[in-house]
Amino acid sequence: MKPLRFAALGDSLTQGIGDPVDGGWRGWAALLADGLTPDGTPVEFRNLAVSGAQTADVRHRQLPDALAWAPDLVSVVVGVNDTLRCTFDIRAVAAHLDTVYGACAGRGAVLLTACLPDPGAMLGLPGALARPLARRQRAVNSVVHALSARHGAVHLHAAEGDLVTDRAMWSADRLHPGERGHRLFAARFHAALAAAGHAGGPAPGTEPERPAPTRSAGLWWLATAGTGWVARRCTDLLPQLLALAADEVRHGLRGTGARLDLSASAGVAAALSALSASAEASRAAT
Repeated sequence: MKPLRFAALGDSLTQGIGDPVDGGWRGWAALLADGLTPDGTPVEFRNLAVSGAQTADVRHRQLPDALAWAPDLVSVVVGVNDTLRCTFDIRAVAAHLDTVYGACAGRGAVLLTACLPDPGAMLGLPGALARPLARRQRAVNSVVHALSARHGAVHLHAAEGDLVTDRAMWSADRLHPGERGHRLFAARFHAALAAAGHAGGPAPGTEPERPAPTRSAGLWWLATAGTGWVARRCTDLLPQLLALAADEVRHGLRGTGARLDLSASAGVAAALSALSASAEASRAAT
């Protein structure tokens, strides 16, 4: 019997950080793999996701390995790390995702995508610091929505609802789901795939098998590994984020904050328009 091949692409969320098991990470993708087919039908699963990956990394490093394996199902969940870099460019994000989505769908694989919550809100940053990150994540989500529809992806709306508001879903770092959160991600991905006729096995359970980390364990993580994570991100992002926050304050005092949202929306529209123009040019050339 031919096995179903499932390749998972993305960053630390898909790698499974926040859901430790047997000295490593499991995560939503591995949980989902167990419920893709009825009993007796094998599933081969490869997790190619890497912590810290951006859309360019998925395109240039993970995608070739995935395509060489010829998967039947490919998940692509990425974009948060792009918003946390001073090099953030929504046109580049859109171009990378369009290439990845198109390559997977063009090979006949079922494509699975998701929009995600913004990191500023999850970290509980002050408003002037959080709003620029939220604006960036909304831009990424808008691109993901549009390109998911264009390439016929099975898409999960994970930017709001209890996945975001229920603190019990998230690990100590506030950026990665805990076991409960990973299980909920897996269950919702399974429901979306089942509704589209692409998942025939049992849905992943949503109740954790292990107790949630204690508050003291969470504080210990933040004081050790967490400070290193923040330091690495701040070295790259903080100077620009402070400038963005200052701009946010200035517009707030002038009552012109809506201009920032309009500029971000215009950037998304321009990015998607550029992709459409490129696609038209390619069709004309052939």
